[in-house]
Amino acid sequence: MKTQQPASPTNASPVRRQIITTGAAAAAISGFPAIIHAQSDKIRIGHLTPQTGFLGTVGEYAVLGIKMAVEELNKSGGLLGREIELLSEDSINPATASSKAQRQLERDGAVLLLGEISSASCMAIAQVAARNRKVFVNTGGNSDEIRGKSCNRYMFHAEAANTMYVNAVATALMSNNMVSGKRWFSLTADYAFGHDLLRVGKRFLAANKGDLVENVLVATDATDFSPFLLKIRQAKPDVVVSNLAGLQVANFIKQYAEFGLPYPLVGFDMAPAMAWAAGVDNFAGTWPVRWHPDVASPSAKAFVTAFTARHGKPPEDQAAAEYFTMKLLVQSMNEIKSTDSEKLIAHLEKEPQFDVLKGRKGYFRAWDHQLIQEMYTMTPKAKGRATNKWDFMQLSAPLPGPSARLDSLAPTREENDCKMA
Repeated sequence: MKTQQPASPTNASPVRRQIITTGAAAAAISGFPAIIHAQSDKIRIGHLTPQTGFLGTVGEYAVLGIKMAVEELNKSGGLLGREIELLSEDSINPATASSKAQRQLERDGAVLLLGEISSASCMAIAQVAARNRKVFVNTGGNSDEIRGKSCNRYMFHAEAANTMYVNAVATALMSNNMVSGKRWFSLTADYAFGHDLLRVGKRFLAANKGDLVENVLVATDATDFSPFLLKIRQAKPDVVVSNLAGLQVANFIKQYAEFGLPYPLVGFDMAPAMAWAAGVDNFAGTWPVRWHPDVASPSAKAFVTAFTARHGKPPEDQAAAEYFTMKLLVQSMNEIKSTDSEKLIAHLEKEPQFDVLKGRKGYFRAWDHQLIQEMYTMTPKAKGRATNKWDFMQLSAPLPGPSARLDSLAPTREENDCKMA
């Protein structure tokens, strides 16, 4: 769903902009400065996320989550006592994301940027943010590379890294004897995220004596998985692993069920929206997840209740990420009494803790700006235990366990070559 923004001087046609500008000047001369002050008094925050394409299903939830946060924040005093104006747009692809990011910062006056799901678009936005010396918080791009060798001091990551997803599911895979000595067949989304996830997955397999017998690259617009399923049937692997993204995941799970293949299915990335799209009769396997509406913390329960009452459906992981990211950014800027990016960076690098809708609070690690947070795994509930069309996934206990360091799932300094400029 592409969210339409109200007409404003920043998105009007050239003729319309001329009329508005002329009208505003006339109003000031005529003695109506209060109108102009009300327009300029808002603080603008830029938001980019895919609202169409193969990531659009998840992006829809991102828009709902961030709009809910902004509405709640404005009701409680806004940012520095001023109303927040959200500039939310469809990022579409890296080139478009870059141009829109530049426009939001340079023309529209956004004080910072957040959002995105595509790792490739994250890199494009981050470059624009760095040139403009403005903070960009990535809420949905998983690639280790964007918080590794492509890191920069203006980019922070509310999304978990691919390494965190792999490490989250690793415990279940190891305990179920699905790695050592086992033959794996993987399908990988053919873009930055998928390639990075494959690299991290290979590292995990090599360290634990698993054998990747074949990997196939899948175009992001692929909808027919039958050629790949025939390859799997011929290879007869012990485990099939998904490094796919967005609607690819749901389509693959559906077609995997239709083919009736007997090989255990696992994934290194999953969003609840994709499981919901696959459906209760098709969902199978073991998957890592950053957040799920069954998370039991008080703040998560309150968010789920409010979101469900408003939209008639539970929130998805990306909705939660946009919601808590907007909240923690405004909280931080209110605490430092400034929207200045340099001051905000200095504040976040002190590693203050934030409520991220989980049992344990999260914090941005100073040296790579990764949000350190709990993770989970999902498996299908037993037949007959689903209570509605969203309630068929069994959520694990938080990972890592309560006695482990919160950063134990995250990339180490040896695994992450981030060097802040």
